[in-house]
Amino acid sequence: MTIRFDRPVSHAARAARLIASFALVLCAVILVGHRFGPLETPYFVLLMLISAGFAALAVLLAVIGLSQLWRLAAIGGVSAFKALIYAALPLAIVGIGVERYWTRPAIYDVSTDLVDAPEWLAPPRAEQIWLPARHFVTPQDREAQYTAYPALTGRRYEGAVDRVLEAVRKVAKDNHITIVKAEGADVVDPNGNEKPKRRAPRQNQSQTPDDTAVTDMPDVVPVPTPRPFRDDVADLIRQNSDVVLQGETRTRILGLNFDVLIRLREEAETTLVDVRVASRYGQDDLGISANIAETYLKALDAELLGIAGS
Repeated sequence: MTIRFDRPVSHAARAARLIASFALVLCAVILVGHRFGPLETPYFVLLMLISAGFAALAVLLAVIGLSQLWRLAAIGGVSAFKALIYAALPLAIVGIGVERYWTRPAIYDVSTDLVDAPEWLAPPRAEQIWLPARHFVTPQDREAQYTAYPALTGRRYEGAVDRVLEAVRKVAKDNHITIVKAEGADVVDPNGNEKPKRRAPRQNQSQTPDDTAVTDMPDVVPVPTPRPFRDDVADLIRQNSDVVLQGETRTRILGLNFDVLIRLREEAETTLVDVRVASRYGQDDLGISANIAETYLKALDAELLGIAGS
């Protein structure tokens, strides 16, 4: 006589697989919508937290299903295992964010010059929606930055500003930083691209000057003098001011928005480069601003290798 053993079914494991599948699909849609679509960062953060909440619930149910498999040999072990895999991505993204939130200082703006930070040419503005309102950067924030990132300092390079400026623009382009505004650089395009000059309208040679148009002659006729020699280097020297470039960039995976400010200051035949980076949303950049600044400065060092000063 054959005895048939009917194994119980773990409904918790099956529910875990369905919930985890939903959390994974929601996470993928959020990432694509924020990186390539119109989804704004505050809604991105909120939806990611919701996705992680569903993923955490799926993990809890999967653990229950695995325990039923161990104790009762219940059917559902495969579903529980799939739920754990599906829930990994949403939980990993939020988990990394939480770890950075607790281990990094609660600041959203970093600068290589802690005393005289470069001023924004156009202060970044963004609707925070449900996120807390932004506060002004305080000296305490700069102290927290120095404690967390003591190696984040400006660079001094030997050479004129125009030579360093060319490398600054090139490195910004290579690091996907789009320059949107410039001050102190004698260029029409902030990215350094010269625009074609307009040609002066040709005069109709058939027209003859009308002598009657001149009624009075001045007692002293001004004599035109030649314009002084002008080139990029001469203009920068005459300006005797900082060259400031303001740009914007996004992180490659999550597409988070950051504003970047690069200041060039000529001092004693050297050029001092300072960088300021700020997240556009929230009061905590999770350490990303410092990473952007350090990556840019290291690339600039490599570009200007051989002319870096002490």
